[in-house]
Amino acid sequence: MSAAHDIVEAPALRVVHLGKTFHGAGRPVFQDIDFSLGRSGRLAILGRNGQGKSTLIKILGGILPPTEGEVIWNMTSSWPIGFGGAFQGSLSGLDNIRFLARLYNRDYAQTLARVDDFAELGRSLRLPVKHYSSGMRARLAFGLSLAIEFDCYLIDELVAVGDARFQQKCQEELFQHRKDRAFMMASHDTHLVARYCDRAIIIESGKCKIFDDIEEAVEIYSWLRAA
Repeated sequence: MSAAHDIVEAPALRVVHLGKTFHGAGRPVFQDIDFSLGRSGRLAILGRNGQGKSTLIKILGGILPPTEGEVIWNMTSSWPIGFGGAFQGSLSGLDNIRFLARLYNRDYAQTLARVDDFAELGRSLRLPVKHYSSGMRARLAFGLSLAIEFDCYLIDELVAVGDARFQQKCQEELFQHRKDRAFMMASHDTHLVARYCDRAIIIESGKCKIFDDIEEAVEIYSWLRAA
């Protein structure tokens, strides 16, 4: 289904021969990754711990440079949701919201209202972000990315943040209210992946394989995790 869909829909993201090797490392985290994504594509990034899922998300989001290859965006993308480095820790949540609203040319009052409503941080927005828990930082990151609006969302396990009610709220905002957007999601939650993604990449031992059948990808990934 998705393969035919992507033929009709021109790629809004192209990843070409992408590789990453950290300085001093004996071997690359991964290499020669190639894939494309349409404006409504939903791609899961699967891999066991340490295989490079978060590294790939950070490269796609411009946080880390690739060692080789290139990432070609023809749509707007969020920063990696769940990546705490998106914020200036010495500034308050309010100041971070003000900075990003200015950076993306959004109205500050409207942006603040939308973030405050979603993130539910209340008076904590007045505190420096460095004092936030990881969950609070993730709420702020998610709230900001939804307030600013992007064509494609990069998600790194954020949906697991918070209690069941907040997790449901995250899923509704992203997967239902923005069902026309693209996203790439690195996650261990195979139920979430099977429900919302239509394609997958599995990274294993530095290599990458693309699956157009999400059920096949989940089955193989589950086997790898159990091995």
